[in-house]
Amino acid sequence: MTRTLIVKLLRDVRTPLLVVAVLLFLFQMLWARITRNISGVLLTKVEQKLKQAQEKIQAGLPFPVPVEKLEVDDMIKIFFEDEGQIIQKLIGGEGIDIRKASNLLTTGFVHPLVITILCIWAIGRASGAIAGEIDRGTMELLLAQPISRSRLVLAHLLVDIVTIPVLCLSMWSGLIVVAELVGLVNNPRPELQANPWRFWPSLPNVALLVFAVSGATMWMSAAGRYRNRVLGRAILLALLMFLVNVIGQLLEPLEVFRPFTIFYYYQPQPVLLQPDWYTHREVWGRMAVLLTIGAAGYGLAWWTFTRRDLPAPL
Repeated sequence: MTRTLIVKLLRDVRTPLLVVAVLLFLFQMLWARITRNISGVLLTKVEQKLKQAQEKIQAGLPFPVPVEKLEVDDMIKIFFEDEGQIIQKLIGGEGIDIRKASNLLTTGFVHPLVITILCIWAIGRASGAIAGEIDRGTMELLLAQPISRSRLVLAHLLVDIVTIPVLCLSMWSGLIVVAELVGLVNNPRPELQANPWRFWPSLPNVALLVFAVSGATMWMSAAGRYRNRVLGRAILLALLMFLVNVIGQLLEPLEVFRPFTIFYYYQPQPVLLQPDWYTHREVWGRMAVLLTIGAAGYGLAWWTFTRRDLPAPL
């Protein structure tokens, strides 16, 4: 019966899963193209313009350094000063060199739009898992079948185990396809070389983020009655955590609150930028926290759902 339930749940989410997977695939394709344009075309043009200015203009310019000594590095520093720090934090911080395609390409995994799509999938599916059935009045009919509440929670866990890898692979495949098309693989210019096959170790980070958000939302769904209320609370909580994490990177007094958010532990870029990432305990520690949050969410969802009284359908 559990197998039948899993098949039924997968059939119910096949259309949303396909839509989200296609969106992630297309965004990674778009970002790979943007990376090629920024690291290759745009910065090359900036460098050419600076050389022309150094040749023609002898007077000073309104820049921190004289024009004859101005380089692309100076332009990048000026761009990321003051309000530009917000953009720098969103793309990965000071450790990202936008002149290198391999660095800028990693931003596609931490871009706010990607995180939003992943969270919408996790929250949307988990919020309707239990509260949605109660809200629609179908939970009693479901439990009238030879299946326990524990098996129902287990079935949703197995659905996550099946669907989350699909989302991760859709992101990775988008990078692989476009990196070949736009010439990032085996490019004659070293700064434009990027190997998308090197990105696979970051996929567990993506999977664990979705699992953590899904597990936390599942607990809220197990305790709720109306899907829309659970959905609203979960979205509000995720938004607050995202803002605290971003603002905490900009304002040092708020830095202490970042570890209390899920997004603080989602950092796939160190895995992509550091060849010896597997030797860093911090990387494994953050992935362990995401895994723990997801597992604890499902555990609390099981504990809550198996002990609560189900309300009569309205």
